[in-house]
Amino acid sequence: MLIEAANRLNIQVNVLDAAASPAKQISAHDGHIEGSFKDAAAVKALAQASDVVTVEIEHVDTHMLEEVASEVIVEPSWKTLRTIKDKYAQKHYLKEHGVDVADSIDLEGKGVDGLKEVGATYGYPYMLKSKTEAYDGRGNFVVKSEADVEAAFEALGQRPLYAERWADFRIELAVMVVKTKDGVLTFPTVETVHEDSICKLTYAPPRNVSEKTAQRAQDLAKKAIGAFEGKGVFGVEMFLLKDDSLLINEIAPRPHNSGHYTIEACPISQYDAHLRAILDLPISQASLRLREPSIMLNILGGQTPDSHVQVANKALESPNASVHLYGKGDARPGRKMGHITVTAPTLAAAEREMQPLIDFVDSQKGKAPEPRKELGSSTKGEPLVAVIMGSDSDLPVLKAGLQILEKLDIPFTTRITSAHRTPDWLREFSKAAASTSLKVIIGAAGGAAHLPGMCASWTTLPVIGLPVKATHMDGWDSLVSMTQMPRGEPVATVGINNSTNAALLAVRILGASDLAVRERLRVWMEGNEVEVLRKDKALLEDGWEVYLQSMGK
Repeated sequence: MLIEAANRLNIQVNVLDAAASPAKQISAHDGHIEGSFKDAAAVKALAQASDVVTVEIEHVDTHMLEEVASEVIVEPSWKTLRTIKDKYAQKHYLKEHGVDVADSIDLEGKGVDGLKEVGATYGYPYMLKSKTEAYDGRGNFVVKSEADVEAAFEALGQRPLYAERWADFRIELAVMVVKTKDGVLTFPTVETVHEDSICKLTYAPPRNVSEKTAQRAQDLAKKAIGAFEGKGVFGVEMFLLKDDSLLINEIAPRPHNSGHYTIEACPISQYDAHLRAILDLPISQASLRLREPSIMLNILGGQTPDSHVQVANKALESPNASVHLYGKGDARPGRKMGHITVTAPTLAAAEREMQPLIDFVDSQKGKAPEPRKELGSSTKGEPLVAVIMGSDSDLPVLKAGLQILEKLDIPFTTRITSAHRTPDWLREFSKAAASTSLKVIIGAAGGAAHLPGMCASWTTLPVIGLPVKATHMDGWDSLVSMTQMPRGEPVATVGINNSTNAALLAVRILGASDLAVRERLRVWMEGNEVEVLRKDKALLEDGWEVYLQSMGK
């Protein structure tokens, strides 16, 4: 993937790896080196043939990199690689620089008794980890009770060990950080879902995480990477704890699995960014933005050698799926063979398209598919439209509009929140709305009708005002109130009691960025045209008197 990015810029990449490795398969030149990245002589040969040396994985001979650093640029710095490849040293370094990490204890040479002491100090469960050569869960052991201590030591006792206090997290997040000569930039925060300690899914943006929390995650990631020397892309994995605090879990000094979504979902990928950073080419924060929500699914080897091909072929049926197979040959259970990325105008739409692929992958492992919600009503799918009302007495007026949303398969939520009787609740709802799945808000109110205007002052989402006919003034007071918002606080106002138009306006707003919604609206509008033409034909053929009688007039 790095070479794919480099080829577009006519940058030659020399690869140190085995013959016919995936990277060499798409790069035809004579500059490649055959051998192991742990072979000092091979590393030196690569350095002599290159202007800049970078790494695909941190488990390299950093002493050799230190030696060649006097002859060639090494990015990120060999010092950074040496610190990060030792996970205990990594945590200690971060803590020294004021970055929040889980508490940890060095266990080298302490044997089984040392593991029992950790249980007495931290309680159970806790994480037993190898300091080095740990990857995708290999080298980790969850010690759930003292009864697990012997098995844990049996599994990992030959490695250099440390223990971490258990992090009671709500969700796992990740941020790809780009360190350049000019500063530290970040891709968006994503949610990662792991299975058997291997990243299975990445959600961009993360589900049920506020924009404020996502920004805190980026700030923490920038602080962490700012403490290290060198340039390039770093993957920062972290825990969002149940008390809403954040802890750094691990850092990868390279492009990372959790950043694969950037290939399709961002203006430039993490690989483009890595090249630009280590070669001092221009790069801006705007080029790292999320253009469209996305979900990445890892293709892991199943029970058959061609399991990854079966998954890829299934993904080809999906209109918005991009398939990446890595050219690794036959699959083995748990081996990363490729990935799939689905992009869509909304995360909910991406989830609906990705779910059959997740089910297919799970079926290869003998897992039953999890029940999932279908799209189409206020309880189905993540809501895109919020319909709020000042009183339940407004609900009959809203009925026609809610039926339109259901007919057009627009997921919505309905809430009661009064501008005057529950102002704090209205403020809380409005301020949080933009950090959820919501895209449009419809506010129905009668009388003074302050509800949509107050909502608009607290959110960046478009707000549609629906004036409701109250007992006095026939709704004119509500209509005038909604249309007379001060400059800078717009509310799009429809006719009195016209919830149909409020719903259709919300659908048109969604359709501006969602072609599927726009197509459903087009079909609905064509249905209206057919119905009007049918009525015209009946009126022409039957005459006005018969037609009136058929109407019961």
